[in-house]
Amino acid sequence: MSSAQHAAAVVSPDVLGRLKSAVGEGGYLDSPNDIAPYCEGWRDDFNGRTPLVLRPHTTQEVAAIVRICSETRTPIVPQGGNTGLTGASQPHANMSEVIVSTSRMNKVRAIDLENDTITVDAGVVLAELQRIAGENGRLFPLSLGAEGSCQIGGNLSTNAGGTQVLRYGNMRSLVLGLEVVLPSGEIWDGLRGLRKDNTGYDLKHLFIGAEGTLGIITAAVLRLFPDPTAVETAWIGLADPRAAVKLLGFMKSRLGEQVSGFELLQRSIVDFLLQGVPGHEDPLQSHHPWYVL
Repeated sequence: MSSAQHAAAVVSPDVLGRLKSAVGEGGYLDSPNDIAPYCEGWRDDFNGRTPLVLRPHTTQEVAAIVRICSETRTPIVPQGGNTGLTGASQPHANMSEVIVSTSRMNKVRAIDLENDTITVDAGVVLAELQRIAGENGRLFPLSLGAEGSCQIGGNLSTNAGGTQVLRYGNMRSLVLGLEVVLPSGEIWDGLRGLRKDNTGYDLKHLFIGAEGTLGIITAAVLRLFPDPTAVETAWIGLADPRAAVKLLGFMKSRLGEQVSGFELLQRSIVDFLLQGVPGHEDPLQSHHPWYVL
């Protein structure tokens, strides 16, 4: 944290009042007990303090918040599901920032099965998106450990990869269009589902992976895929990581892009599981230094 951040001014009561009015009753939290979960990270060394958590319901409310903060030079901490492990979603401890949570922006705006796309608000939880896709005979392939609570806006802002990145790519590869509130409070509408779009700059890529530094993502048009009719899983013992790289090359030569995931684990991970979680058995009779799932 820089000295400038240490010296930053506490958000004034006047600004807090304007921000509360922008979202209305039910759109903010100002009780310390209600605020606390938004300031705490999954690791104990990343905790902060804020006077206000804003929970807008619409893109227009996000824009109103950003306009006020831009005018008053009030720092914003955009926050999705707050599942990150780096402290990037937590405010500093000096009460100089407000949190803008997208948790109430959780609507599915449209599903286009002919184009295999779904348009969702940034606050839709990843597991819910996966469920909706499955109910429509489609797959949304991003999958990661926090999928029961992480949100699409956060997945986009961190360019999440997940367990199937080999086949489907990072989040950058899964999005066709975005809606973003810019630092000025203007709304950039890039919600297009066009597959072949060569009309100049592809501005959406500025915001994917930017972690909210260039704007707050409020909605996205995402790609869907046919739901696989069969999936095969293998657990393979290997001597070293070099052998794993050779194995991956062999599999891709035989299966092409059908390899969805390829996870490398040391033997110690298996030992931790067997020792710490009763009721499990070693998958293979013989021990190996490394394994591929």
